[in-house]
Amino acid sequence: MEYGGRRGIADAVPGAVTRYCEADARRDPDAIVALFTEDAVVTDEGLTRRGSEEIRAWQEGVAGQYQYTTELLGAEVAGEDTVLVTGRLEGNFPGGTAVLKWRFSLTDGHIRDLEIAP
Repeated sequence: MEYGGRRGIADAVPGAVTRYCEADARRDPDAIVALFTEDAVVTDEGLTRRGSEEIRAWQEGVAGQYQYTTELLGAEVAGEDTVLVTGRLEGNFPGGTAVLKWRFSLTDGHIRDLEIAP
């Protein structure tokens, strides 16, 4: 993700969140899957994916079908193991722009739950 001049935000969130953003910007499904616990859950576009195989399929399928850039608008630690990130996507998906929120729940330095929604 581009941090839009807000590098301090990246410094304020746990490493797994920063690494997820970087791997997403590179379109690197292997790196993304490695950040999740084996029984992790991802909810995106109203669909829930469970476990490494479904998360990989999500990354290689619906999450990877469009070209886009993401500008990080904000991030906050919202509890001991929860991080909220807001970003603006621009790309070739329907509508061309979207503001999304990612809610990361972490366990032992890995993502156990990720919800992506407008």
